[in-house]
Amino acid sequence: MTTKTKNSTTPEVKRSSRRVLLQTTALALFGAETAFAQTTGSWSPKKESAGGPIRSGHLLFLSGIGGWYPERRPKAGDIREQTADALMIMKESLEKAGSSMENVLKVQVALVDPEKNWEPMNEVYNAFFPKNRPARSYFGSTGFRRPGQLVQIDCVGYVD
Repeated sequence: MTTKTKNSTTPEVKRSSRRVLLQTTALALFGAETAFAQTTGSWSPKKESAGGPIRSGHLLFLSGIGGWYPERRPKAGDIREQTADALMIMKESLEKAGSSMENVLKVQVALVDPEKNWEPMNEVYNAFFPKNRPARSYFGSTGFRRPGQLVQIDCVGYVD
């Protein structure tokens, strides 16, 4: 007479096998992280100011660039003026941090009344990014903190 057993592995052996598997995985990950740091230099996701934008590694982050600042121009102006002002501020900030508009990877535009303002905003935007345009997203807004402001722009850029 033969006896069949479903699983002859004891619970202690199963726990031990899992522990060994987890330890091996942790060591492999630690080794990969150490090898990565040795080949690329130690990378840290820490943020630091780059004279305007926030820098993390090779990335620059600019946010909340408004289309109108009363100290720069007394009247709010139309969407073309505001877009040009916001993109000029972006350009100056990127250059101050050692980058350029050509190194912008992504742009996000918040736009008041997009049905009316999209086309004129887009004309000015395309003049600042004539080729190799960055990825872009936009959303409509009912307004901003400063009454009269029609656009706000964020971007992510690259710096060596």
